[in-house]
Amino acid sequence: MSDSRLQERPPAFTYSRSDGARSNSSRELLADAVPLRRLAERYGTPLYVYSATAIRWRYRQFDEAFSACEHSICYSVKANSNLSILRLLASLGAGFDIVSGGELHRVLAVSRKLAGRVVFSGVGKLADEIDLALRSGILLFNVESPSELQLLAARTTHLRKAAHFAVRVNPDVDAGTHPYISTGLHEHKFGVPMHEAPELYGQGTGHRYLHAAGVSVHIGSQILDIDPFREAMQRVASLVRTLRHAGHDIRYVDAGGGLGISYAKTPRRNFPARVKSYAAAIVRPLRRLGLHILLEPGRSIIGPAGVLLTRVIYRKRNDGKQFVIVDAAMNDLMRPSLYGAHHEIVPVLSGANSSALSKIDVVGPICESGDFFARNREMPDIAEGDLLAILDAGAYGMSLASNYNTRHRAAEVLVDGNTWKVIRRRESIGDLLAPERL
Repeated sequence: MSDSRLQERPPAFTYSRSDGARSNSSRELLADAVPLRRLAERYGTPLYVYSATAIRWRYRQFDEAFSACEHSICYSVKANSNLSILRLLASLGAGFDIVSGGELHRVLAVSRKLAGRVVFSGVGKLADEIDLALRSGILLFNVESPSELQLLAARTTHLRKAAHFAVRVNPDVDAGTHPYISTGLHEHKFGVPMHEAPELYGQGTGHRYLHAAGVSVHIGSQILDIDPFREAMQRVASLVRTLRHAGHDIRYVDAGGGLGISYAKTPRRNFPARVKSYAAAIVRPLRRLGLHILLEPGRSIIGPAGVLLTRVIYRKRNDGKQFVIVDAAMNDLMRPSLYGAHHEIVPVLSGANSSALSKIDVVGPICESGDFFARNREMPDIAEGDLLAILDAGAYGMSLASNYNTRHRAAEVLVDGNTWKVIRRRESIGDLLAPERL
């Protein structure tokens, strides 16, 4: 923590000398070329800030890494579903992975022409959601059970709309990630066992409006080891050959997402090399099969492209225990409370001589002991009124936010170079009470 350069997240979040710094030896954190201090002063805190520069750069690393094969990058909407971010990604050529009708409405709100780039995942699709997807003309349904295939068949018949589908298979591969975000073992609710998949494809054969077009697999999220992806694709490649031998026209493999990011103080710097290794693990087992590969990255594109700004409201000591109480809370960023997840927390204004560290808990004002961002974290001296930035908060931050304790959800700002815009205003108490009736 004493060397703020270790906390930077280029190309977006870096420290620089600024007129707003406390002294000539101080630096402040920027989003692209914009001081975060300026945004906090103008829009208040808590405040989510995203970098368009970082989003573009990280998306293009995926696009280049898979350039040797036919592919589509279908951004995982659940990671961060803000309309402006979806529009930015669409302008880069992205498709979208959705898991609800609401997420499809978001994509269509950006442009109805994007429907042809959408894949629909999720274990509990409802009839009205399927109908919306059919009427919109999405690219692919990722079917997760025999019952879902039956419902899809019924809705296509009712609407007289064709559907291309893939069966999401469960390869029984251990991704080595948090149990809440691991999805590739037989004990998880997702997908169907690989040995049952051929029978399910067979059930779709001969149906007038159903067309088997792909195989889908997703083994989990925040996966740091490349080997599980390779193992899953080897099993998928074998299944594709089996299905083609049975007469199914399999053209797509949806390889899912899940490539993890480093939340550590010193993150892995060579992101392009990691994406290339990931691409090799996906592509090599599928070579010579002539497939169009669908990818569903979310966190690895948007995670490091966002921070949550928060202001220190109190310092407190209980016997020897030190607390820093900030105005953000678990309703704004749930990952530390939900997963025990680590996020680096840095001062927006950083002094050159901040080597004196002490262990503190950074906590929010919600009436729960689980409302924390860091426990026993070594940090430099922090004063009441200081601004802090919680790093790598672009994914599963705002998308998991709630109004617990009747708290307003944060505003969101998208920075692009030296300009910015508010892409979600801060909620008011009127917004919170409007749907309710006395």
